[in-house]
Amino acid sequence: MTSPPPPPPDDDAWVRSHQRLLPQSRSLLSSHRSVIAVAISRVNQFDAARLDVEMSAMLKEQLVKVFTLAKPGMLFQYEPELDAFLEFLIWRFSIWVDKPTPGNALMNLRYRDERVAAQLSGKVRTGLEGPGLTAPQKIWYCVASVGGQYLFSRLQSFSAFRRWGDSEQRPLARRLWTLVQRIEGIYKAASFLNLLSFLYTGRYRNLIEKALRARLVYRSPHMNRSVSFEYMNRQLVWNEFSEMLLLLLPLLNSSAIKNILSPFAKESSSSNKEDTVACPICQVDPATPFIALPCQHRYCYYCIRTRCASAASFRCLRCNEPVVAIQREGVSSGK
Repeated sequence: MTSPPPPPPDDDAWVRSHQRLLPQSRSLLSSHRSVIAVAISRVNQFDAARLDVEMSAMLKEQLVKVFTLAKPGMLFQYEPELDAFLEFLIWRFSIWVDKPTPGNALMNLRYRDERVAAQLSGKVRTGLEGPGLTAPQKIWYCVASVGGQYLFSRLQSFSAFRRWGDSEQRPLARRLWTLVQRIEGIYKAASFLNLLSFLYTGRYRNLIEKALRARLVYRSPHMNRSVSFEYMNRQLVWNEFSEMLLLLLPLLNSSAIKNILSPFAKESSSSNKEDTVACPICQVDPATPFIALPCQHRYCYYCIRTRCASAASFRCLRCNEPVVAIQREGVSSGK
C-alpha cells in the first residue's frame, strides 16, 4: 500500500525561503565586488612617459621656429616659461577634460582614482573599472608637475646667476643654496625608492602619482599595443653595423686583400691590362697620372714625386731605367 503524497507547500513558502537566503546572497555578492588584482605593463607606462616628453619637444621645436627671425638668444631667458606653457597646454586638453595624454593614448592607458577603486558599487569584470581623477586631483597634478618643474628650473637658473654656491660673504645665500641642494638630494632619493617600488608592484611611476593615488590602467582590456618598434630596432642594427664598418675598414690593407683575391679573377687579360695601367708603386689606378720620362710608364703623382725626392737617381720599377723627368698631358716637370 503506497503512502499518501506530501501536502503542497503554502503559498508564502517561497517568501520565507527568500528572506532566509537573502543575507547569504548579499554577503557573497559583496565579497565578489572587491577589485581584481590587475598587472599593467611597466614597459607601456615608461613608453607613455617617453612619448609625452617627445611630444612636448616637438611642440617646442615648432614654437621656436616662429621666433627664428627674432633677436638671437631672446627665447633662452624665457625657456622655463615656454616649457611650462607647453606642459600646461598638454594638461589642459588631456587630463583636465578626462582624456589621456598623447603617450597614454598610444599605450592604451588612462588615469584611475585608486582611492575609490576598492569601493566600486557595480560589478567588477576585468579589474580595470573605476572612476577617473577628481577635479582636486587634476588641479594638484598640474600644480605639482607643471608648477613644481617651473619653480625648480627658475630657482636653479636664478641661484646659478647669483652664484649662491660661491657666495662666502653672504651666509643667507649660502644657506639657501645648501637647503636647495639637500631638498634636491632628498627628492632624488625618494624618486629612486619609488622607482624600485614601481618595478616591483607596477604602480605609480613617479612621486606625484603616488601622492595623488592616480594609477595608470588600461583603457580597453582587449586593445593591443599601438606602437611598433620594429623600424627603430632595424635602424639601430644598421647604425651599429655601419659604425663597425667605419671603424674596421681603415684598418684593412687593401693591397693585401687585392693580392689575395687576384688569383680568383675571371679574366687574365683584364688583370694584365690593369697591371700595365696601374701605378707600379701602389698597384692602383692613378687618380692623377704622371708619366715617367723617358720610359713612358704611368705613375701616381705622389708616388713618383716622393720616390724622386727620396732617391737621387730613381729607376723605373718596370724597365729599370733612370727617371729623368715626369710629365702630364704634355706639360713637363723636372724632379
